[in-house]
Amino acid sequence: MPQIIGEPTGRIAPVDELVNTLEFEGMARRKLDAAAYGLVAGGDRRAFEKLTFLPRLMVNTTGLDLSLDLLGVKHFAPILVGPVAQAARFHADAEVGMAKGAAGAKALVVISAKSSVPVAKAAAEATAGWWFQIDPGDSMATVKAAVDAGCNAICLTLSTGGTDWNAIDAVRKASGVPLVLKGVMTPEEAVEAAKHGIGAVVVSNYMDAAPQPATTFAAPLEVLPGIAKALSGRIPILLDGGIRRGSDVLKALALGSSAVLVARPAVWGLASHGAAGLQRVVEILQTDLARDMAMCGRPTLKSLDSAIVRINRW
Repeated sequence: MPQIIGEPTGRIAPVDELVNTLEFEGMARRKLDAAAYGLVAGGDRRAFEKLTFLPRLMVNTTGLDLSLDLLGVKHFAPILVGPVAQAARFHADAEVGMAKGAAGAKALVVISAKSSVPVAKAAAEATAGWWFQIDPGDSMATVKAAVDAGCNAICLTLSTGGTDWNAIDAVRKASGVPLVLKGVMTPEEAVEAAKHGIGAVVVSNYMDAAPQPATTFAAPLEVLPGIAKALSGRIPILLDGGIRRGSDVLKALALGSSAVLVARPAVWGLASHGAAGLQRVVEILQTDLARDMAMCGRPTLKSLDSAIVRINRW
């Protein structure tokens, strides 16, 4: 982040002076060492930048409502804080700070099984709800402990080593709460997930698990419409990857997602200002989403569809 003339080196601006998530990235860069910042820097923005909105102003939007029901839980807005492993790498408050910040913004948080603190300690702060994220091979004892602690769903991140439906079915049946599959990138996978009783799917590529140039894999937003068409509303779809603005959230919703996960911007807020920073990041996204929905003449999530976006180039 460039220095402003006369600005003290490494200055961290007060949280209420920051007006978008990218400014929080700049603050996080000043706070973190190079290795930690490298884990959460940047992101693939190509797909979002190819879309623009078609505004419609002659619509009464005074009844604007961002709320939705997702897996039996009422949400204030369709923006969830995504899982981050070992959050203590980014701030001393770690997952406790993530849960507090998410709760302050009335947002559900996804807590990783690779938490820096006992999961129950972080979960106690997650008053807006929480999911528990696991990887293939994590023990059922770990899952059971999360369920006993009150998690609303289990979020299983698929691996690049193939899909073992027997193992997935075992987790779903044993947990007693909805199972969400994260890492779905094709209509075929999504349809198969619905057949196996999966509660929801997260459209997400494997860039975090195996970093590659941005042009190597399709962006989640690019494959979202095909997955939404194949599922035809059978189960909810979430999108993970590249969300940086409220307009990005709206684009994902318009193309078929029920909600989105936000991880890197949440970490930027946590790293720079603790729980208050993460809360501010989520609230900025919520406010921007509301403004853009009103500008498009769509006051509720159910009123959204692809007619409000124009694809400039794929």
